[in-house]
Amino acid sequence: MHLMMERDMTEGIFKSGDIFAGRADIYRLAEELRIPERKIIDFSSPVNPLGVSKKIKAEIRRHLKYLNNYPDPETKRLSQKLAQYHGISPAGVICGNGASELLHLIIKTLRPRTVLIPSPSSPGYESAVLSVRDYGGWSEEPQVAYLMLKGPEGFEIKPGEFIGAMREQSASPDFARHSMLSGALAFLCNPNNPTGRLLNKGDIRKIAESAKELGWHLVVDEALIDFCPGNSVIEDVADNPYLIVLRTQSYFHALAGLRIGYGVFPPDLSERLRAVREPLTVNSLAQRAAALAVKDRVYERETLKLVSQEKRFLERSFKKLGLDYFPSDANFYLLKTGNANEIGVELKRNGILLRDFSNVRGLGSGYLGIAVKSHRENAILVRELTDILLK
Repeated sequence: MHLMMERDMTEGIFKSGDIFAGRADIYRLAEELRIPERKIIDFSSPVNPLGVSKKIKAEIRRHLKYLNNYPDPETKRLSQKLAQYHGISPAGVICGNGASELLHLIIKTLRPRTVLIPSPSSPGYESAVLSVRDYGGWSEEPQVAYLMLKGPEGFEIKPGEFIGAMREQSASPDFARHSMLSGALAFLCNPNNPTGRLLNKGDIRKIAESAKELGWHLVVDEALIDFCPGNSVIEDVADNPYLIVLRTQSYFHALAGLRIGYGVFPPDLSERLRAVREPLTVNSLAQRAAALAVKDRVYERETLKLVSQEKRFLERSFKKLGLDYFPSDANFYLLKTGNANEIGVELKRNGILLRDFSNVRGLGSGYLGIAVKSHRENAILVRELTDILLK
């Protein structure tokens, strides 16, 4: 088990507050190339290639005339719909301006003194700790441990190693004092981003039970779990006062522009979060769209069918081109190639964006991220990659 501890987290990684580190900026590139934003093909973000469903578009049009009203500050209707969908109590559901708002709110509220982050994983966790560490009331900077995942093993998160990392931190001389001040917090992204690897529900439950025994809050980020149906642990939150599950509708339901996410929290923590969160962070159109999205079974089936087909196409293409890729359970791929920077630059010139990992801890300049898009867009990418690699 490779565990790395750091107090100064700013060296060699992205800037504080940059929660989208490594993700491309379509607006900036469109300006540089002097082309409309709609002509940029963005493979850096794993948004559903189907786009926004027709039902949601119709729902938004119907409610445009009500934009003169403030949105429901408690998101009651949406929380009830989400609770009904997951078969849980609405009391534990809190909606936010994307899952990122809730992530920052969790850290500000818990003020953990010890944090565990697998690496590589979503840069949002590291960035959130950085951005709120100077928030009022923090007497000392949080200590962050990184569980370094191994490339030759496919960057797999092993439950035993994750639990061992929590135990190791709990046994440190300073942990008892830190726990008295604020406690410990661990992050687990499932499927992991940027590797796309999924931990099954049983493994997540083992980790969650150990976190409960050790007194660690565990945040399970299920941003992409809708692409792997049947693997959520949302229903386990009711029996575990240390388990938190975050979800977003930016990816599977393609609502990134509306900024809508939600979390499922234990009752005590839910009350604490509601007491300190900012009001009116979820707009009325986002609330309407999100409530309808979880009921759209046709859209769900079409999405899973399309993603499965296009993943097969991309994998065949990667093999033909001699590109090394990691098997993925989600709708994106992590590629390893010695000329990643050259590929990224060449594609940018043609208005195609891939995800860059040059300064993401645990990866580096030899990796690229590619989301699964529509067949037309995937075919364009393969054609451009062919031109670059076979020059």
